Amino acid sequence: MCLTVNGETLALTAGLTVAGLIAQLGLDVRKVAVERNLEIVPRSTYAQVALNPGDALEIVHFIGGG
Repeated sequence: MCLTVNGETLALTAGLTVAGLIAQLGLDVRKVAVERNLEIVPRSTYAQVALNPGDALEIVHFIGGG
C-alpha cells in the first residue's frame, strides 16, 4: 500500500493503523500530531484509525528545548 507522508510516497504493509505507522517511523506517539486527508486524527484514536492506500498524512513532532 502506498501512502504520502509529509510529501513523500512510502510503500507500507496493508492493514496498518496510525499508531503502527508512528511506531514504524520510530516516533514517540506522545510527541506527534497527525493529519490524515486534511483532518486531524485525535491521539486517542491512533490505534483504531486504519490507513488506506492513497491516504495523505502530515505528521508533526514536537521537540522541547530551552
